[in-house]
Amino acid sequence: MKLLLAGLILVLVVGTEAEWYNFPGEAFQGAKDMWNAYTDMREANFQNSDKYFHARGNRDAAQRGPGGRWASEVISNAREWTDRVRGGTAAQSLADQEANAYGRNGGDLNRYRPAALPEEY
Repeated sequence: MKLLLAGLILVLVVGTEAEWYNFPGEAFQGAKDMWNAYTDMREANFQNSDKYFHARGNRDAAQRGPGGRWASEVISNAREWTDRVRGGTAAQSLADQEANAYGRNGGDLNRYRPAALPEEY
């Protein structure tokens, strides 16, 4: 009976379209996307571009799939937590989280893009 139940569960897991075996790779690539957005933000050093890079990193990571989306959520939440510990305000954190969610949900990045931000970003 246990063997039959284990076989049934295996068939259900393999038969799903979740492709759970891709999750770790998607998460790794999503974390890399978040890192790339962060380094671009630091490199650009452009006033009022923070929300744009938040949204871009989350969008790029979430496009990887469920693993990338998960990575973007974990990294964004950890980042906001550390910002709050370092003295950031609740309003700043909320604004960043709104940009994170907007990007993660595939929103148009031009909403947050400063007008004179160089095209390379």
